Amino acid sequence: MTATTVLYDSADGVATITLNRPEVLNALDDALIRALREAIDRAAGEDTVRAVVLTGAGRGFSSGADLASVSPGPDLDLGRLLRERYHPVIQTLRTMPKPVICAVNGAAAGAGMSIALAGDIVLAARSAYFLQAFSKIGLVPDAGSTWFLPRYVGDLRARAMALLAEPVDAGTAERWGLVWRVFDDDALMPEARRLAAHLASQPTRAYAMIKQALDGSFGRDLCAQLELEATLQTQAGCTEDFHEGVAAFLQRRAPAFKGR
Repeated sequence: MTATTVLYDSADGVATITLNRPEVLNALDDALIRALREAIDRAAGEDTVRAVVLTGAGRGFSSGADLASVSPGPDLDLGRLLRERYHPVIQTLRTMPKPVICAVNGAAAGAGMSIALAGDIVLAARSAYFLQAFSKIGLVPDAGSTWFLPRYVGDLRARAMALLAEPVDAGTAERWGLVWRVFDDDALMPEARRLAAHLASQPTRAYAMIKQALDGSFGRDLCAQLELEATLQTQAGCTEDFHEGVAAFLQRRAPAFKGR
């Protein structure tokens, strides 16, 4: 991983991943996407990590794909680029067995917005804005945006965002359900770290099962979802954290979850 492209820090159960091309608002070139995938895979695989914070250095989360690194022509296959580079990042963020907080500072545009929406909990600075910029250059929303947006803001707003390519400010994003909470700019990262520290102290395996139950629920009927819940609950009932949670409840004390 190129240390100057993506920063990785792990402490007290929390991995903080920072996109680090602030001079271009963390535009996503090939090197950054490769490094981001490596950082996310590392966080997903490290047993000591129980929560992840993903953010951007400088004035923006990410302005989207770095168009300066793309050369239009007959040999350009953007679909292959998505499959090889972007899709693994989005899929790992959604499926890693630990919660992911995306702390959006400034611009989250194009595929940068898609990456932000792939988090489990999205926080935003008041200066943040979200932009489906694809139609401005004759492209289709990608990296999961056409999956996330209708689920988060509804079909009508998703269509308007994709077709009009107008920025949505943080306050509107909060009202529409794109983000969980909005904070003053200087409070964003302290709040993200506080929330991550809390999540890192909670029952990690239960969080993994919650993610599994929610992802794909729109594609299952009620009976299938009930059966999945029952299967996952059987697994959750066998964890050390469940036994600790029950014991702490009965003893009227705070639980000490170990993530096992």
